[in-house]
Amino acid sequence: MAEETGQPGGFGAVDVGYSEPGRARAALVVAGSGDFGGELAEYVACVTGVTPYSPGEFFRRELPALRAVFATAGALRLVVVDGYVDLDPDGRPGLGAHVHDELGVPVIGVAKSFFRSATHAVPVLRGRSARPLYVTAAGLPLPEAVSLLRQMAGPFRLPEALRRVDALSRGAPPRRRR
Repeated sequence: MAEETGQPGGFGAVDVGYSEPGRARAALVVAGSGDFGGELAEYVACVTGVTPYSPGEFFRRELPALRAVFATAGALRLVVVDGYVDLDPDGRPGLGAHVHDELGVPVIGVAKSFFRSATHAVPVLRGRSARPLYVTAAGLPLPEAVSLLRQMAGPFRLPEALRRVDALSRGAPPRRRR
């Protein structure tokens, strides 16, 4: 899935930041291939009325902002989220599962820290880091999701696309396309 195959839609990576209570800024970068190499299209959407964090229901806080940013972009054929798809081996849905249900495209969850019940997540080392990322997936086999993460552009633990959406969600201005 990492190569362009003529299918419509881009490969997206998303994140949401919270600069103040009740306000969220969602960011999306879109690439033409699954390695997220080359030029990225960047989208940002801000929403108000965001609910406070509730343990185990992170998706309730994130989804409204993600819906807003997805509405600004074209069709996607795969989405990478900063977080988990499933929170446990029995399939308790995390943010990525809800994104998968809403968009109907494969979703890869890339979490920076281990969640105690996510014993099914595959630890993946990137760059020179000794700290793994934890990968979960919906709509594609987990080994394929792990392979795609390993191929994503960037020399560091966190792929460049996820580093960029993190910066955008925290207030960095979008780059102008040439």
